[in-house]
This record gives sequence, structure tokens and C-alpha cells, in this order.
Amino acid sequence: MSYVRAEEVLPKELVEAIQRYVSGKSVYIPCRQKKSWGSQNKTRQYYRARNAEIEEKRRQGASIRALAAEYALSEKSIQRILHEARASKAP
Repeated sequence: MSYVRAEEVLPKELVEAIQRYVSGKSVYIPCRQKKSWGSQNKTRQYYRARNAEIEEKRRQGASIRALAAEYALSEKSIQRILHEARASKAP
């Protein structure tokens, strides 16, 4: 996330009002329309593809321990990924 100096984008009166509450501190101002997690940098697509790979390798007989080592995840994380994949396909 990049920072913008308040003085460059806000009216002086507004900057002074904000300073009365949080002088010298960083303030996060969220977007009006919240974007879904991972939508801007394709993180969501990466994890979906990775999890689909894990699911396919498990179907082909890979052990949970081997998958955990291959993907640098804990065995619990692999189990969670597999459980969520099964749950999303259940009717």
C-alpha cells in the first residue's frame, strides 16, 4: 500500500480537524466500495489453483505428510484444504 500525504489531497480545514484527533499518527481510510480479498493481485486465483493441485495429488494417492512437505504447509493445513474442497462439492 502506498501512502499519500494528507496535505496533498485533503482541504486544509479537514487536515486540521483530523489532527485534533490523531496528530502525527498514520490513519487508514478504507475504500467506499470494499474489494474482495485477493481480487487486485490474483492471490485468490493462486490459492485456488494450488488447492486444486493438492486435491488432485491426494486423489492420485499422495499422502498428507508428502503434500505438507511439498507445499511447505502443516499437515493440519493440508487436511483443512482437503476438507474444504470436499465440503464445497457436497450437494
